[in-house]
Amino acid sequence: MPPWTLRMPKTPDPAAMAPAQVWVVDDDRSVRFVLATALREAGYDVTAFEDAAAVRAALDARAAPELLFTDVRMPGEDGLALLDAIKARHPQLPVIVMSAYTDVASTAGAFRGGAHEFLSKPFDLDAAVALAAQALAPAGGASRAPAPEAAGAADALVGDTPAMQALFRAIGRLAQAPLGVLITGETGTGKELVARALHRESPRARRPFVALNTAAIPSELLESELFGHEAGAFTGAAKRHTGRFEQADGGTLFLDEIGDMPLPLQTRLLRVLAEGEFFRVGGRELIRVDVRVIAATHQDLDALVAEGRFRADLLHRLDVVRLRLPPLRERREDIPKLAERFLRAAAEKFDAPAKRFAPSALSRLQAHAWPGNVRELENLCWRLAALAPGDAIRVADLEAASLAVAAPPAARGDEHDWEAALAAWARARLDAGSTDLHAEARERFDRALLDAALAHTGGHRTDAANRLGVGRNTLTRKLGPGRRTRRG
Repeated sequence: MPPWTLRMPKTPDPAAMAPAQVWVVDDDRSVRFVLATALREAGYDVTAFEDAAAVRAALDARAAPELLFTDVRMPGEDGLALLDAIKARHPQLPVIVMSAYTDVASTAGAFRGGAHEFLSKPFDLDAAVALAAQALAPAGGASRAPAPEAAGAADALVGDTPAMQALFRAIGRLAQAPLGVLITGETGTGKELVARALHRESPRARRPFVALNTAAIPSELLESELFGHEAGAFTGAAKRHTGRFEQADGGTLFLDEIGDMPLPLQTRLLRVLAEGEFFRVGGRELIRVDVRVIAATHQDLDALVAEGRFRADLLHRLDVVRLRLPPLRERREDIPKLAERFLRAAAEKFDAPAKRFAPSALSRLQAHAWPGNVRELENLCWRLAALAPGDAIRVADLEAASLAVAAPPAARGDEHDWEAALAAWARARLDAGSTDLHAEARERFDRALLDAALAHTGGHRTDAANRLGVGRNTLTRKLGPGRRTRRG
Protein backbone atom coordinates (compact mmCIF):
# COMPACT_ATOMS: atom_id res chain seq x y z
CA MET A 1 0.00 0.00 0.00
CA PRO A 2 1.49 3.38 -0.92
CA PRO A 3 2.34 5.56 2.12
CA TRP A 4 0.01 8.40 1.14
CA THR A 5 -3.50 9.17 -0.03
CA LEU A 6 -3.00 10.17 -3.68
CA ARG A 7 -5.02 13.35 -4.03
CA MET A 8 -3.00 16.25 -5.33
CA PRO A 9 -3.61 19.44 -3.34
CA LYS A 10 -4.67 22.76 -4.79
CA THR A 11 -3.55 24.88 -1.85
CA PRO A 12 -1.88 28.08 -3.09
CA ASP A 13 1.51 29.19 -1.87
CA PRO A 14 1.02 30.96 1.46
CA ALA A 15 4.02 33.16 0.79
CA ALA A 16 3.59 36.15 -1.46
CA MET A 17 7.32 36.80 -1.92
CA ALA A 18 10.16 34.33 -2.56
CA PRO A 19 9.04 30.71 -2.16
CA ALA A 20 10.07 28.98 1.03
CA GLN A 21 12.88 26.43 0.81
CA VAL A 22 11.65 22.95 1.79
CA TRP A 23 13.74 19.78 1.87
CA VAL A 24 12.26 16.28 1.71
CA VAL A 25 14.33 13.29 2.89
CA ASP A 26 13.06 9.75 2.24
CA ASP A 27 14.71 6.63 0.86
CA ASP A 28 11.44 5.69 -0.90
CA ARG A 29 11.58 7.31 -4.32
CA SER A 30 7.80 7.33 -4.76
CA VAL A 31 7.27 9.11 -1.45
CA ARG A 32 9.88 11.72 -2.35
CA PHE A 33 8.27 12.29 -5.72
CA VAL A 34 4.65 12.72 -4.69
CA LEU A 35 5.39 14.79 -1.58
CA ALA A 36 7.88 17.03 -3.41
CA THR A 37 5.42 17.43 -6.29
CA ALA A 38 2.59 18.37 -3.93
CA LEU A 39 4.76 20.93 -2.14
CA ARG A 40 5.98 22.42 -5.43
CA GLU A 41 2.40 22.75 -6.68
CA ALA A 42 1.65 24.61 -3.46
CA GLY A 43 4.38 27.11 -4.39
CA TYR A 44 7.37 25.93 -2.35
CA ASP A 45 10.93 25.52 -3.61
CA VAL A 46 11.58 21.83 -2.89
CA THR A 47 14.77 19.78 -2.88
CA ALA A 48 14.56 16.01 -2.37
CA PHE A 49 17.21 13.74 -0.82
CA GLU A 50 17.36 9.95 -0.52
CA ASP A 51 19.38 9.71 2.70
CA ALA A 52 20.75 11.65 5.65
CA ALA A 53 24.30 11.75 4.26
CA ALA A 54 23.13 13.79 1.27
CA VAL A 55 21.37 16.23 3.59
CA ARG A 56 24.50 16.67 5.72
CA ALA A 57 26.56 17.35 2.61
CA ALA A 58 24.01 19.92 1.41
CA LEU A 59 24.04 21.67 4.80
CA ASP A 60 27.83 21.99 4.55
CA ALA A 61 27.60 23.44 1.05
CA ARG A 62 24.69 25.88 1.28
CA ALA A 63 22.21 27.59 3.54
CA ALA A 64 19.76 25.55 5.54
CA PRO A 65 16.16 25.28 4.33
CA GLU A 66 13.19 26.85 6.09
CA LEU A 67 11.48 23.49 6.63
CA LEU A 68 12.58 19.86 6.44
CA PHE A 69 10.54 16.66 6.10
CA THR A 70 12.41 13.48 7.03
CA ASP A 71 11.54 9.80 7.17
CA VAL A 72 12.61 7.81 10.24
CA ARG A 73 13.76 4.46 8.88
CA MET A 74 16.37 4.95 6.16
CA PRO A 75 19.58 3.12 5.21
CA GLY A 76 22.56 4.47 7.10
CA GLU A 77 21.76 7.28 9.49
CA ASP A 78 18.10 7.27 10.49
CA GLY A 79 15.77 10.25 10.62
CA LEU A 80 15.94 10.73 14.38
CA ALA A 81 19.75 10.92 14.30
CA LEU A 82 19.49 13.41 11.46
CA LEU A 83 16.97 15.40 13.53
CA ASP A 84 19.47 15.59 16.42
CA ALA A 85 22.24 16.75 14.09
CA ILE A 86 20.09 19.42 12.45
CA LYS A 87 18.80 20.75 15.77
CA ALA A 88 22.36 21.00 17.07
CA ARG A 89 23.27 23.29 14.15
CA HIS A 90 19.93 24.97 13.44
CA PRO A 91 17.76 24.77 16.57
CA GLN A 92 14.99 26.96 15.10
CA LEU A 93 14.59 24.95 11.88
CA PRO A 94 11.19 23.19 11.94
CA VAL A 95 11.48 19.48 11.17
CA ILE A 96 8.48 17.26 10.37
CA VAL A 97 9.20 13.59 11.01
CA MET A 98 7.44 11.00 8.85
CA SER A 99 7.08 7.29 9.55
CA ALA A 100 4.89 4.30 8.81
CA TYR A 101 5.79 3.01 12.27
CA THR A 102 3.74 5.12 14.66
CA ASP A 103 4.40 4.03 18.22
CA VAL A 104 5.24 5.70 21.50
CA ALA A 105 9.01 5.24 21.17
CA SER A 106 9.23 6.81 17.72
CA THR A 107 6.83 9.69 18.38
CA ALA A 108 8.35 10.49 21.76
CA GLY A 109 11.85 10.27 20.28
CA ALA A 110 10.87 12.68 17.54
CA PHE A 111 9.28 15.25 19.85
CA ARG A 112 12.06 14.86 22.41
CA GLY A 113 14.53 15.65 19.65
CA GLY A 114 12.65 18.83 18.82
CA ALA A 115 10.42 17.76 15.91
CA HIS A 116 7.74 20.25 14.94
CA GLU A 117 5.25 17.49 14.13
CA PHE A 118 5.01 13.73 13.54
CA LEU A 119 3.30 12.72 10.27
CA SER A 120 2.05 9.14 10.15
CA LYS A 121 2.18 7.22 6.89
CA PRO A 122 -0.03 6.77 4.95
CA PHE A 123 -0.79 10.50 4.94
CA ASP A 124 -3.01 12.77 2.90
CA LEU A 125 -1.05 15.17 0.72
CA ASP A 126 -3.40 18.04 1.49
CA ALA A 127 -2.71 17.49 5.17
CA ALA A 128 1.06 17.45 4.54
CA VAL A 129 0.92 20.72 2.60
CA ALA A 130 -1.27 22.32 5.27
CA LEU A 131 1.23 21.16 7.88
CA ALA A 132 4.04 22.79 5.91
CA ALA A 133 2.13 26.07 5.81
CA GLN A 134 1.53 25.89 9.56
CA ALA A 135 5.20 25.12 10.29
CA LEU A 136 6.37 28.04 8.15
CA ALA A 137 3.92 30.51 9.67
CA PRO A 138 5.72 33.25 11.65
CA ALA A 139 5.20 32.38 15.31
CA GLY A 140 7.20 29.27 16.01
CA GLY A 141 8.05 28.20 19.52
CA ALA A 142 11.24 27.11 21.20
CA SER A 143 12.52 23.62 20.62
CA ARG A 144 12.22 21.02 23.33
CA ALA A 145 15.19 20.13 25.48
CA PRO A 146 16.35 16.51 25.23
CA ALA A 147 15.26 14.26 28.04
CA PRO A 148 17.45 11.59 29.62
CA GLU A 149 17.28 8.31 27.78
CA ALA A 150 14.80 6.06 29.49
CA ALA A 151 15.61 2.50 30.41
CA GLY A 152 13.14 -0.30 30.65
CA ALA A 153 11.28 -2.85 28.61
CA ALA A 154 9.89 -2.18 25.16
CA ASP A 155 6.62 -0.32 25.05
CA ALA A 156 3.69 -2.68 25.49
CA LEU A 157 1.25 -0.34 23.76
CA VAL A 158 0.37 -1.71 20.34
CA GLY A 159 -1.91 -0.32 17.64
CA ASP A 160 -2.02 0.73 14.01
CA THR A 161 -5.54 2.17 14.01
CA PRO A 162 -5.94 5.96 13.63
CA ALA A 163 -7.18 6.29 17.22
CA MET A 164 -4.07 4.59 18.62
CA GLN A 165 -1.70 6.50 16.35
CA ALA A 166 -3.28 9.74 17.54
CA LEU A 167 -2.80 8.53 21.12
CA PHE A 168 0.88 7.76 20.50
CA ARG A 169 1.46 11.23 19.07
CA ALA A 170 -0.26 12.77 22.09
CA ILE A 171 1.93 10.75 24.46
CA GLY A 172 5.03 11.86 22.58
CA ARG A 173 4.03 15.50 23.01
CA LEU A 174 2.73 15.34 26.57
CA ALA A 175 5.70 13.39 27.91
CA GLN A 176 7.80 16.54 27.68
CA ALA A 177 5.24 18.86 29.32
CA PRO A 178 4.80 19.00 33.13
CA LEU A 179 1.02 18.90 32.81
CA GLY A 180 -1.59 16.90 34.65
CA VAL A 181 -3.10 14.15 32.52
CA LEU A 182 -6.41 12.35 33.01
CA ILE A 183 -6.58 8.99 31.23
CA THR A 184 -10.08 7.67 30.58
CA GLY A 185 -11.17 4.32 29.24
CA GLU A 186 -12.93 1.12 30.12
CA THR A 187 -11.40 -1.40 32.49
CA GLY A 188 -8.66 -3.41 30.82
CA THR A 189 -7.82 -0.94 28.04
CA GLY A 190 -4.28 -0.29 29.33
CA LYS A 191 -4.49 3.02 31.17
CA GLU A 192 -1.47 2.23 33.33
CA LEU A 193 0.56 1.44 30.20
CA VAL A 194 -0.16 4.96 28.95
CA ALA A 195 0.85 6.45 32.30
CA ARG A 196 4.11 4.46 32.29
CA ALA A 197 4.83 5.58 28.72
CA LEU A 198 4.29 9.22 29.70
CA HIS A 199 6.75 8.77 32.57
CA ARG A 200 9.30 6.72 30.61
CA GLU A 201 9.56 9.29 27.83
CA SER A 202 9.65 12.30 30.17
CA PRO A 203 12.51 14.18 31.85
CA ARG A 204 11.43 12.37 35.05
CA ALA A 205 12.26 8.96 33.60
CA ARG A 206 15.19 8.34 35.93
CA ARG A 207 13.05 9.05 38.99
CA PRO A 208 10.40 6.72 40.47
CA PHE A 209 7.11 5.76 38.87
CA VAL A 210 4.67 4.92 41.67
CA ALA A 211 1.21 3.50 40.99
CA LEU A 212 -1.75 3.29 43.37
CA ASN A 213 -5.21 1.92 42.64
CA THR A 214 -7.41 4.02 44.89
CA ALA A 215 -10.32 1.58 44.49
CA ALA A 216 -8.22 -1.30 45.88
CA ILE A 217 -7.37 0.41 49.19
CA PRO A 218 -9.94 0.67 52.02
CA SER A 219 -11.00 4.29 52.44
CA GLU A 220 -9.76 4.42 56.04
CA LEU A 221 -6.25 3.43 54.92
CA LEU A 222 -6.05 5.43 51.70
CA GLU A 223 -4.93 8.66 53.36
CA SER A 224 -2.02 6.87 55.00
CA GLU A 225 -1.10 5.18 51.73
CA LEU A 226 -0.96 8.51 49.94
CA PHE A 227 0.64 10.74 52.55
CA GLY A 228 2.23 8.34 55.03
CA HIS A 229 1.87 8.38 58.81
CA GLU A 230 3.92 8.83 61.94
CA ALA A 231 4.42 6.17 64.57
CA GLY A 232 1.45 6.11 66.93
CA ALA A 233 -0.79 8.08 64.57
CA PHE A 234 -3.50 5.43 64.97
CA THR A 235 -3.93 1.95 66.39
CA GLY A 236 -1.46 -0.40 64.75
CA ALA A 237 0.86 2.38 63.50
CA ALA A 238 3.98 1.05 65.19
CA LYS A 239 6.47 2.95 63.05
CA ARG A 240 6.68 5.76 60.53
CA HIS A 241 5.31 4.93 57.08
CA THR A 242 6.37 6.78 53.92
CA GLY A 243 3.44 7.49 51.63
CA ARG A 244 3.22 7.28 47.87
CA PHE A 245 3.76 11.01 47.36
CA GLU A 246 7.12 10.85 49.13
CA GLN A 247 8.05 7.66 47.28
CA ALA A 248 7.35 9.39 43.95
CA ASP A 249 9.30 12.59 44.76
CA GLY A 250 10.93 13.83 41.56
CA GLY A 251 8.98 11.32 39.49
CA THR A 252 5.42 10.38 38.63
CA LEU A 253 2.50 9.25 40.78
CA PHE A 254 -0.21 7.33 38.94
CA LEU A 255 -3.58 7.34 40.68
CA ASP A 256 -5.81 4.73 39.07
CA GLU A 257 -9.60 4.74 39.49
CA ILE A 258 -9.50 8.25 40.89
CA GLY A 259 -13.30 8.40 40.73
CA ASP A 260 -13.51 6.08 43.75
CA MET A 261 -11.60 8.43 46.05
CA PRO A 262 -13.67 9.58 49.07
CA LEU A 263 -14.68 13.25 49.09
CA PRO A 264 -12.73 14.24 52.26
CA LEU A 265 -9.57 12.82 50.74
CA GLN A 266 -10.25 14.63 47.47
CA THR A 267 -10.05 17.91 49.40
CA ARG A 268 -6.64 17.03 50.80
CA LEU A 269 -5.39 15.80 47.43
CA LEU A 270 -6.43 19.08 45.84
CA ARG A 271 -4.31 21.04 48.32
CA VAL A 272 -1.28 18.86 47.68
CA LEU A 273 -1.65 19.33 43.93
CA ALA A 274 -1.93 23.09 44.38
CA GLU A 275 0.81 23.61 46.98
CA GLY A 276 3.10 20.59 46.58
CA GLU A 277 3.22 20.06 50.34
CA PHE A 278 1.42 18.06 53.03
CA PHE A 279 1.67 16.56 56.53
CA ARG A 280 1.87 12.87 57.23
CA VAL A 281 -1.08 11.47 59.17
CA GLY A 282 -0.38 12.33 62.81
CA GLY A 283 2.66 14.40 61.87
CA ARG A 284 3.71 18.04 62.28
CA GLU A 285 6.57 18.15 59.80
CA LEU A 286 5.63 19.84 56.51
CA ILE A 287 6.70 17.59 53.63
CA ARG A 288 7.42 19.17 50.25
CA VAL A 289 7.53 17.07 47.09
CA ASP A 290 7.88 17.53 43.34
CA VAL A 291 5.53 14.98 41.77
CA ARG A 292 3.74 14.79 38.45
CA VAL A 293 0.31 13.28 39.04
CA ILE A 294 -1.37 11.25 36.30
CA ALA A 295 -4.88 10.04 37.09
CA ALA A 296 -7.09 7.47 35.40
CA THR A 297 -10.69 6.36 35.61
CA HIS A 298 -13.26 4.24 33.83
CA GLN A 299 -16.06 6.41 35.24
CA ASP A 300 -17.67 9.58 33.90
CA LEU A 301 -16.16 12.15 36.26
CA ASP A 302 -18.30 14.96 34.83
CA ALA A 303 -21.39 12.98 35.84
CA LEU A 304 -19.90 12.36 39.30
CA VAL A 305 -19.32 16.10 39.66
CA ALA A 306 -22.96 16.76 38.74
CA GLU A 307 -24.03 14.23 41.38
CA GLY A 308 -21.82 15.85 44.03
CA ARG A 309 -19.58 12.78 44.35
CA PHE A 310 -16.45 14.34 42.88
CA ARG A 311 -15.02 17.83 43.39
CA ALA A 312 -15.20 20.02 40.30
CA ASP A 313 -12.02 21.91 41.27
CA LEU A 314 -10.11 18.64 41.65
CA LEU A 315 -11.32 17.50 38.24
CA HIS A 316 -10.10 20.75 36.72
CA ARG A 317 -6.74 20.30 38.41
CA LEU A 318 -6.34 16.71 37.17
CA ASP A 319 -7.90 17.20 33.76
CA VAL A 320 -5.44 19.63 32.19
CA VAL A 321 -5.17 17.19 29.28
CA ARG A 322 -7.48 14.23 28.77
CA LEU A 323 -6.45 11.08 26.90
CA ARG A 324 -9.10 8.53 25.96
CA LEU A 325 -8.18 4.89 25.37
CA PRO A 326 -10.59 3.28 22.91
CA PRO A 327 -12.06 -0.08 23.92
CA LEU A 328 -10.79 -3.07 21.97
CA ARG A 329 -14.08 -3.42 20.08
CA GLU A 330 -13.42 0.01 18.51
CA ARG A 331 -10.04 -1.07 17.15
CA ARG A 332 -10.56 -4.64 16.03
CA GLU A 333 -7.86 -4.27 13.37
CA ASP A 334 -5.28 -4.27 16.19
CA ILE A 335 -6.45 -7.61 17.60
CA PRO A 336 -4.24 -9.88 15.41
CA LYS A 337 -1.08 -7.95 16.25
CA LEU A 338 -1.93 -7.84 19.95
CA ALA A 339 -2.78 -11.54 20.06
CA GLU A 340 0.43 -12.56 18.28
CA ARG A 341 2.45 -10.36 20.62
CA PHE A 342 0.86 -11.90 23.71
CA LEU A 343 1.49 -15.40 22.36
CA ARG A 344 5.17 -14.59 21.80
CA ALA A 345 5.49 -13.17 25.31
CA ALA A 346 3.93 -16.29 26.78
CA ALA A 347 6.23 -18.55 24.74
CA GLU A 348 9.28 -16.67 26.00
CA LYS A 349 8.02 -17.01 29.58
CA PHE A 350 7.39 -20.74 29.14
CA ASP A 351 10.66 -21.20 27.20
CA ALA A 352 8.65 -22.89 24.43
CA PRO A 353 8.17 -22.38 20.67
CA ALA A 354 5.66 -19.66 19.86
CA LYS A 355 2.24 -20.75 18.64
CA ARG A 356 0.31 -18.98 15.91
CA PHE A 357 -3.35 -18.33 15.18
CA ALA A 358 -5.13 -19.92 12.25
CA PRO A 359 -6.99 -17.37 10.10
CA SER A 360 -10.35 -18.70 11.26
CA ALA A 361 -9.30 -18.25 14.89
CA LEU A 362 -8.23 -14.66 14.25
CA SER A 363 -11.58 -13.99 12.60
CA ARG A 364 -13.34 -15.36 15.67
CA LEU A 365 -11.22 -13.17 17.95
CA GLN A 366 -12.12 -10.12 15.90
CA ALA A 367 -15.82 -11.00 16.13
CA HIS A 368 -15.79 -11.12 19.92
CA ALA A 369 -17.10 -8.13 21.91
CA TRP A 370 -14.16 -8.14 24.41
CA PRO A 371 -15.89 -6.67 27.46
CA GLY A 372 -12.60 -7.09 29.33
CA ASN A 373 -10.68 -5.35 26.54
CA VAL A 374 -6.94 -5.90 26.07
CA ARG A 375 -6.56 -7.53 29.48
CA GLU A 376 -9.13 -10.17 28.54
CA LEU A 377 -7.33 -10.86 25.26
CA GLU A 378 -3.97 -11.13 27.02
CA ASN A 379 -5.31 -13.58 29.60
CA LEU A 380 -6.85 -15.70 26.85
CA CYS A 381 -3.57 -15.79 24.92
CA TRP A 382 -1.67 -16.96 27.97
CA ARG A 383 -4.18 -19.76 28.52
CA LEU A 384 -3.90 -20.76 24.88
CA ALA A 385 -0.10 -20.74 25.03
CA ALA A 386 -0.27 -23.17 27.94
CA LEU A 387 -3.23 -25.35 26.93
CA ALA A 388 -3.57 -25.45 23.12
CA PRO A 389 -2.16 -28.80 21.94
CA GLY A 390 -0.85 -27.83 18.47
CA ASP A 391 1.37 -25.15 16.99
CA ALA A 392 -1.61 -23.54 15.25
CA ILE A 393 -4.46 -22.29 17.44
CA ARG A 394 -7.86 -23.01 15.90
CA VAL A 395 -11.44 -22.10 16.72
CA ALA A 396 -11.86 -25.30 18.75
CA ASP A 397 -8.92 -24.25 20.93
CA LEU A 398 -10.58 -20.89 21.56
CA GLU A 399 -13.77 -22.60 22.62
CA ALA A 400 -11.88 -24.94 24.92
CA ALA A 401 -9.95 -22.08 26.53
CA SER A 402 -12.85 -19.66 26.87
CA LEU A 403 -16.45 -20.43 25.95
CA ALA A 404 -17.29 -16.71 25.89
CA VAL A 405 -15.17 -16.23 22.79
CA ALA A 406 -17.31 -18.73 20.89
CA ALA A 407 -20.31 -16.41 21.14
CA PRO A 408 -20.28 -13.53 18.65
CA PRO A 409 -21.46 -10.14 19.85
CA ALA A 410 -24.98 -10.46 18.36
CA ALA A 411 -25.62 -13.64 20.34
CA ARG A 412 -24.90 -11.69 23.51
CA GLY A 413 -27.62 -9.18 22.78
CA ASP A 414 -25.07 -6.59 21.60
CA GLU A 415 -26.29 -6.39 18.01
CA HIS A 416 -25.45 -2.68 17.73
CA ASP A 417 -21.85 -3.15 18.83
CA TRP A 418 -20.52 -3.27 15.26
CA GLU A 419 -22.33 -0.07 14.40
CA ALA A 420 -20.73 1.72 17.33
CA ALA A 421 -17.33 0.40 16.30
CA LEU A 422 -17.91 1.57 12.71
CA ALA A 423 -18.95 5.02 13.87
CA ALA A 424 -15.88 5.29 16.11
CA TRP A 425 -13.64 4.18 13.25
CA ALA A 426 -15.19 6.75 10.91
CA ARG A 427 -14.78 9.56 13.44
CA ALA A 428 -11.13 8.67 14.00
CA ARG A 429 -10.42 8.55 10.27
CA LEU A 430 -12.18 11.87 9.67
CA ASP A 431 -10.26 13.46 12.55
CA ALA A 432 -7.06 12.20 10.93
CA GLY A 433 -7.98 13.97 7.67
CA SER A 434 -8.65 10.80 5.65
CA THR A 435 -10.81 10.79 2.53
CA ASP A 436 -12.61 8.14 0.45
CA LEU A 437 -13.94 6.55 3.62
CA HIS A 438 -16.98 5.03 1.92
CA ALA A 439 -14.94 2.87 -0.46
CA GLU A 440 -12.59 1.78 2.30
CA ALA A 441 -15.46 0.98 4.66
CA ARG A 442 -17.26 -1.06 1.97
CA GLU A 443 -14.10 -3.05 1.27
CA ARG A 444 -13.48 -3.79 4.94
CA PHE A 445 -17.16 -4.56 5.56
CA ASP A 446 -17.12 -7.14 2.75
CA ARG A 447 -13.88 -8.63 4.01
CA ALA A 448 -15.19 -8.97 7.56
CA LEU A 449 -18.39 -10.68 6.35
CA LEU A 450 -16.46 -13.05 4.09
CA ASP A 451 -13.94 -13.97 6.77
CA ALA A 452 -16.70 -14.63 9.30
CA ALA A 453 -18.68 -16.76 6.83
CA LEU A 454 -15.61 -18.77 5.79
CA ALA A 455 -14.66 -19.32 9.42
CA HIS A 456 -18.20 -20.52 10.13
CA THR A 457 -18.23 -22.95 7.20
CA GLY A 458 -14.70 -24.22 7.69
CA GLY A 459 -13.49 -22.56 4.51
CA HIS A 460 -16.22 -23.87 2.16
CA ARG A 461 -16.80 -21.12 -0.41
CA THR A 462 -20.14 -22.41 -1.69
CA ASP A 463 -21.55 -22.80 1.82
CA ALA A 464 -20.21 -19.38 2.79
CA ALA A 465 -21.77 -17.77 -0.29
CA ASN A 466 -25.12 -19.42 0.46
CA ARG A 467 -25.00 -18.22 4.06
CA LEU A 468 -24.31 -14.67 2.95
CA GLY A 469 -26.88 -14.74 0.19
CA VAL A 470 -24.43 -13.95 -2.60
CA GLY A 471 -23.27 -15.88 -5.63
CA ARG A 472 -20.19 -18.06 -5.37
CA ASN A 473 -18.51 -16.05 -8.16
CA THR A 474 -19.18 -12.84 -6.25
CA LEU A 475 -17.56 -14.29 -3.15
CA THR A 476 -14.55 -15.54 -5.14
CA ARG A 477 -14.10 -12.15 -6.80
CA LYS A 478 -14.23 -10.31 -3.49
CA LEU A 479 -11.77 -12.71 -1.90
CA GLY A 480 -9.24 -11.88 -4.57
CA PRO A 481 -6.19 -13.96 -5.48
CA GLY A 482 -4.11 -15.77 -2.94
CA ARG A 483 -6.87 -16.74 -0.51
CA ARG A 484 -6.83 -20.47 0.18
CA THR A 485 -10.26 -21.89 0.90
CA ARG A 486 -12.12 -25.10 0.32
CA ARG A 487 -14.14 -25.13 -2.88
CA GLY A 488 -16.66 -27.76 -1.89
